[in-house]
Amino acid sequence: MTTDQKRARWFGVLYLITFVTSIPAALLYRPVLDDPVSYIASAGHDKRILLGAFLELLLIIANIGTAVVIVPIMWRRYKELSIGYVTARLFECTFILVGIVSVLGIITLRNQAAGASEGTVAYTLAALKDWTFLLGPGWVVGWGNGLILGYMMYRSELVPRPWPWLGMIGGPLIILSGTAILFGGNHPSNTLHGVQGIATIPEALWELFLGVYCTIWGFRREAPILSEGAAENTAETPPAWRPA
Repeated sequence: MTTDQKRARWFGVLYLITFVTSIPAALLYRPVLDDPVSYIASAGHDKRILLGAFLELLLIIANIGTAVVIVPIMWRRYKELSIGYVTARLFECTFILVGIVSVLGIITLRNQAAGASEGTVAYTLAALKDWTFLLGPGWVVGWGNGLILGYMMYRSELVPRPWPWLGMIGGPLIILSGTAILFGGNHPSNTLHGVQGIATIPEALWELFLGVYCTIWGFRREAPILSEGAAENTAETPPAWRPA
């Protein structure tokens, strides 16, 4: 297996890891995000919330990993876009990390004497977590995973060409719906949240496709960008020494 195909497998596995960490983490957080004031006043489910935080830390590693393994290949043709993809992933992870700290702060409040002021702080931290989800997975992802990665995959032909359209269509849908929610104040009862849930489907299918396809089949061997890498490696290999 060539180095590029090994990168392809890692790329796919890391994308699958983003699914198996982000979705369970969102479900584990529900008690603390649905009613943070009642949570800090109750017995709590700290281990459940801490597990969610741990899964999101693994999510951050997987997110950055998807950028790290693909850059050496995309750099051959798309240097500026490669930088853009890495930057988008880092910004997304920054929002996720702030959300993790916010949730952990609510746990700290629960373990202290809970009063009226603590309840206000807990509500504020939960609201901050909601905003980080909107701005990270609900907005930046549209630029990074949708538009930038979708375009690079389409032009490089590393995967079958029809599939990147899911990213190039899904990305703008996430950006537009996220922007609408942003100007709507990100209120939990806003019907735009349901619209964004539907708008996220193409992007989710795009990322799931990348995870499954690249893990099983790797990159398309006919992709010209892979042969360019092989040519570079051949050119850089010094000639074998031969005795006179």
